[in-house]
Amino acid sequence: MPEDTAVLEGPGGIMVDMETVDNGQAETVERVLRLVGVTLDDLATEWEELARTVIPQPGALRTDSILQLVHDFASAPGKLLRPRMVHWGWVAAGGAGTGGGIDSVVRIGAALELLHCFALVHDDVMDASATRRGRPSVHALAAADHRAHSGLGEADRYGENIAILVGDLLHSEADLLVGGLPQPLRAAWRTMTIELMIGQGRDLVGAANGRRDLRHAVEVAHAKSGAYTVGRPLQLGALAAGGGPELAALLAEYGRHAGQAFALRDDILGVVGDPAHTGKPVGDDLVAGKPTVLLVLAEQRFDPQWRRRLHHIGREGVSRDEVDALCAELIRSGVIEEAEQMIEASVDAAARTLESPLVDDLAAAGLRRWASLMAWRNA
Repeated sequence: MPEDTAVLEGPGGIMVDMETVDNGQAETVERVLRLVGVTLDDLATEWEELARTVIPQPGALRTDSILQLVHDFASAPGKLLRPRMVHWGWVAAGGAGTGGGIDSVVRIGAALELLHCFALVHDDVMDASATRRGRPSVHALAAADHRAHSGLGEADRYGENIAILVGDLLHSEADLLVGGLPQPLRAAWRTMTIELMIGQGRDLVGAANGRRDLRHAVEVAHAKSGAYTVGRPLQLGALAAGGGPELAALLAEYGRHAGQAFALRDDILGVVGDPAHTGKPVGDDLVAGKPTVLLVLAEQRFDPQWRRRLHHIGREGVSRDEVDALCAELIRSGVIEEAEQMIEASVDAAARTLESPLVDDLAAAGLRRWASLMAWRNA
């Protein structure tokens, strides 16, 4: 069963199956997955044609491992949130009534999935994360391959280099899908990718500078996660259906609120989540000293002793015990509770934006449900 069928915990502990509330876009998601598969098959055909004259040395590392890593990672979909948001943006602009633009919706959805894979692969390299989606990360797999074949040089550096190529190839294939779309969609795609890189850059620079201010943390979460996950996909879907600027602005406002709830839940899952559901170890963001909202709230709530320990985060030599202790203090001090309240306020604000007559009633109902699902998910 793919990750997108995970059961999520909503307000009051009510368990909700994502597919149950998402039947309206099942066909779109299925078409997106088929296009991802076709794109990967076409890539493999092109790769094999270009590499047909290369004869690998028996028992040695193979360049084809790059293609295999691309295929394996992109063939294991996650929650498919971005294609779903494209679909609901399309519905919001009346696309479900006319059927117009559905082919563009599918292409955008598939491109977003490949772009997301690129972002995850490179993010794991930047964060030195050993796992992703409950399995070894791409750079960890490549490093293990290097060791298994007794390769020369540093296995970890080799793994990172291979992962960079894997991510680059995924990004290239995403752009290839977008290249055939109408100009307004291509322009919106470019804006989204630039915004994503700005967010990632702010994340890295903020960690290096030891930033602990709320404005910076919120901006990073919005650019790196919220806008790219919710707001921009919604706008792309609306554009595909011919939606106008007023609707685009409204969806951007919804996306800002729902995206903030999504990003805050990511932060919380990084501290108190179950690795069996999240697929990543608890405390990775703390080890990296990322400028998250949780760390900002911790600066405000922690007593002097814990603030001193907090300032050690992001530096070399942080032990697992220290990370576990800080995670526990985030709960005890009320930081997690305050973040939960922020999430609830964001969900309410997102729902209010959908009261506009500009939004199709079906889309408004679906997006209200999705704001809650993204906010109270368990993975």
